[in-house]
Amino acid sequence: MQSISRLSCSLIIMATVMLASCSRSVTRVEPDKQIDLSGRWNDGDSKLVAAKMVSDFLSSERYKEYAREKGHRPTIIVGLVKNATSEHIEPENYIKKFEVEIFNSGLADLVEAKEFREKLREERAEQQEFASPDTAAKWGREIGADLMLFGTMTSETDAYKRKKTVNYITTLYLTDVETAKRVWYGQEEIKKLITN
Repeated sequence: MQSISRLSCSLIIMATVMLASCSRSVTRVEPDKQIDLSGRWNDGDSKLVAAKMVSDFLSSERYKEYAREKGHRPTIIVGLVKNATSEHIEPENYIKKFEVEIFNSGLADLVEAKEFREKLREERAEQQEFASPDTAAKWGREIGADLMLFGTMTSETDAYKRKKTVNYITTLYLTDVETAKRVWYGQEEIKKLITN
């Protein structure tokens, strides 16, 4: 009986030690803090590239000239940034980073992308039937985009023994919707050295 009690005590102690060694620690950090755990593309990379590229095109002479010719603050729609890397990168989150930078710049207006325009049109259609006529949103009042921002993201990898470099390249085009004339064209790269 005493040996069973010792065995039970030993098992409880072993289980406690095992649970303690498997515990997880979580620390809150500032959202802007750069944390690179895996070496893959992450939220910090998205923010960095979006801020840099939007700043580049808004301060470019071609964009300024385009705005002067238009005579008003250009309206931009952010299209697809295609992921052609070997990693899964959520394009929706990446695109939102560009939208935030454009909107907060004060140098361009932003219109909704296709998915959200469809939702707005559904709401407008329902208002025609269910809202009072003096408060219902009217048809044909949408602002057309002057420019579309879109592009591609690629990566190049080089590896030798326990080291690997990955070069992420985002290529963007800012193009006039009416004429298809390219107003700005830029690339931004982030290169990572990963040692295993």
